Amino acid sequence: MARKPELNFEDAILDQWSDSDLKRLERPLVSNVFWLVIVFSALIILLVVFRILALNWFFGDFYKKRSYINVNQEFIIPAHRGIISDRFGNQLVKNIPSFSVSINKSEFIKNRSEQNKLLKKLSLVLEIPEDDLKKIIKDTDLEESVKILLARNITLEQAIDLQGLRNDALVIEDDYKRDYVEPLVLSHILGYTGLIDWSKNIEGKTGLEDFYNDTLRGEDGAYIISRDAKGNALQKKIIRENKPGSQLLITVDLEFQKYFYERFRQSLQELERHAGTGIAMNPKTGEILALVSFPSFDNNNPVKYLRAPNQPLFNRAVSGTYSPGSTIKPLVALAGLKEKIMDTNFEVYSPGYLEIPNPYDPENPSRFLDWRVNGLVNLHSALARSSNVYFYVIGGGYKNIKGLRINKLNEYWKKFGLDKKTNIDLPNEAVGFLPNPEEKEKRTKQPWRIGDTYNVSIGQGDLIITPIRLLSMIASIANNGKMMKPHFLLNESPDVLFDYSDWGDLIKEVQQGMRDAVAKSYGTANFLYDLPYKTAGKTGSAQIANNTKTNAFFTGYGPVSDPQIAILILVEDAKGGSLNAVPIAKDVLKWYYDHRLN
Repeated sequence: MARKPELNFEDAILDQWSDSDLKRLERPLVSNVFWLVIVFSALIILLVVFRILALNWFFGDFYKKRSYINVNQEFIIPAHRGIISDRFGNQLVKNIPSFSVSINKSEFIKNRSEQNKLLKKLSLVLEIPEDDLKKIIKDTDLEESVKILLARNITLEQAIDLQGLRNDALVIEDDYKRDYVEPLVLSHILGYTGLIDWSKNIEGKTGLEDFYNDTLRGEDGAYIISRDAKGNALQKKIIRENKPGSQLLITVDLEFQKYFYERFRQSLQELERHAGTGIAMNPKTGEILALVSFPSFDNNNPVKYLRAPNQPLFNRAVSGTYSPGSTIKPLVALAGLKEKIMDTNFEVYSPGYLEIPNPYDPENPSRFLDWRVNGLVNLHSALARSSNVYFYVIGGGYKNIKGLRINKLNEYWKKFGLDKKTNIDLPNEAVGFLPNPEEKEKRTKQPWRIGDTYNVSIGQGDLIITPIRLLSMIASIANNGKMMKPHFLLNESPDVLFDYSDWGDLIKEVQQGMRDAVAKSYGTANFLYDLPYKTAGKTGSAQIANNTKTNAFFTGYGPVSDPQIAILILVEDAKGGSLNAVPIAKDVLKWYYDHRLN
C-alpha cells in the first residue's frame, strides 16, 4: 500500500495565500525608520555628553564644594576689619581678641537627644531666644557650610561656660571684636558694626564703618577638617587665606575732637540742655576736623540706645534739618548785592519793627519785629547787629524798594545747593526744604504773602537746611567764593561744589560785615573780639515749636586773612538765644589757635 504523503502545517497555511499575498508579507522596511532610530540615538548621546560637560565645566566648582562639605567640615577664618586712624596716625578703633560660637549642624542632627539641652544652654548664655536659635539652624543652607554662626564677640566667661557642655555640635573659635578708643567722642563719626545675617562677616551699620565698609571689611578665609567614615578628624587644611581690610586715614584731629566734645558737653550740662551739634572744617579743602552730635552714644554697645530718648543714634550734623535763623543773612546779602537791590551805602532805619498796611484791617497794620532797636544800618552794620528789618527790606521789599522776592530767593538758595546733599562721606545725609508759593498754597490752601517772604529772609518760617550744608555755605564765603565738598578721607583731592569766586568784591563786603560782628562793640559776636587772631562770624536764633523754643546758632571762621578753620555750633532749645552758642565757639577757636596755628 502506498504511503500517504505527510501534511506540513506551514505548507497547508501558505497554500491558502496567493503569490501576491506573499510578496506583500515579505516587503522590506523603508530606510526612514532606520534614520529615525539613528537620529534618536544621536540625540540621547548628545544629551548625555552635554550633561557630562555641564557637570564638569559649568557646575564643577559647585559640586566640588558640595563634595568637600559632604566629606569635610568647612570653617570660616574671619578677616580683621581695617584700622581707622586720625590725621596724625592715632588709632581710633582696634580689633581685640574675642570668641565666636557656632553649631555644627550635622553633629547637631545626629545627637537628637542632646538638642533641647544644648539650645536651652545657648539661649541662657548668649541671651538669644530659643525660638530664634531654632529658626537660625533651620534656615541654614548646608550647601554653603555645615557650620552655623550663632554669635560673635562672646566673652571668655561665656566661652568657658559653653565649652563645659563638651558637645561635639558646639564650635567655639578664636575671633575678634571692634573696640572704639573714644566711644562717646567719636561715635557719630565712626559709627558701629554688626552682623548683616547669622552667617556672614560683620558689616558697617552707621558712620564711616558703613560708608567705607567695602574698604574696611576684608575677605574671610576658610579651612576644612577632613573626617573618616566614623567621623574621626583626619586633617585640617586651609582652602582660602583671609585678607584683612585696608587702613582708613581720616581728616579728624583726635585731640581737637576730644576737646570740642568735652567743651560742648559741659556747656549743655550747665544750660541743662541735651541736644546740639558742632562741626569744624578747613574751608579751603573741605576736610572735617571735628564733628560732634548730642546726645552721644557708646558705639561699643549701641544696642542699649535703640529706644533711648532724644535719639542719641541720630547724627544731627548731617541728618538733622533746622531753620537756620540769622545765619542765612550773609547769603541774602550776597544775593541782594548781586541783583543790585542795594549797595554798601544803602541804609534802613530799624525802630525795632517794620509795619506794612493791612488791606483787611487798615487800623491794624501788620508788624514784623526786629530783635531789638537797631537804628540806621547799612550792609556791614546790619550783618554785625543782625538787623531783621534790614533783611526784611532786602528780601521782601518795602515801599519803593523792590526786594529779592521769593522766586529770586529760591534761585539763590538753589545756587548754593541748599536743596541738595553735600555728599559728605557719611550715610543718611538729609536734604533741606526750600519753601515756595505753589507748595504752600497746595499744602495749606493759603496764598503766599509778603510776611512769608520776610520770615524766610531772616531764616525763619518753612526754610530748613542741614548743619553741614549751612557750614559749607559759610565756609565758601571764608574761602572767597569756592564751596568745597566736606569729607573725611585724608589726602582726598578737594572737590568744588560751587564756585562764585568771580563775585570777588561782593564777597569782601559780606566778609567785612561778618568781621564787624566780632570786631565792633555792637556786633552780636563781639564776645570773640579778644581771641589771639582775627575771626569773623554770624549768630542766629531760630524760633521753633510756635515760638516756644529757640535754637541757638553760631557760624564763623578764622584767621580772617588766611582762614584755616570754619565752625558751626548749634544748641537746641537754648535758654538765651545765640549767646548760648558763642562761648562754646570762642573756646573751640582759642584751642585751635593755641594748639594748631600758633
